[in-house]
Amino acid sequence: MPKRVLQGTVVSDKNDKTVVVLVERRFTHPLFKKTVRRSKKYKAHDESNQYKTGDMVSIEETKPISKDKTWIVVAGEAAAR
Repeated sequence: MPKRVLQGTVVSDKNDKTVVVLVERRFTHPLFKKTVRRSKKYKAHDESNQYKTGDMVSIEETKPISKDKTWIVVAGEAAAR
């Protein structure tokens, strides 16, 4: 079974070796036919602490690293600071 890969924005980098990534998904509401945005936050493992708030990153599903961390950052691009 392939691992899921999601894209999102880093919203917190306060924890050591961990970033919080906000992933937004858009879909059409089945009854009202209006585009709806839903978002969810994932904790992802960042071994080298290189990603900062505002960076766009890709995260990949992995085996559990801690109680809430089951994602790892695989790629990212720095935001213009």
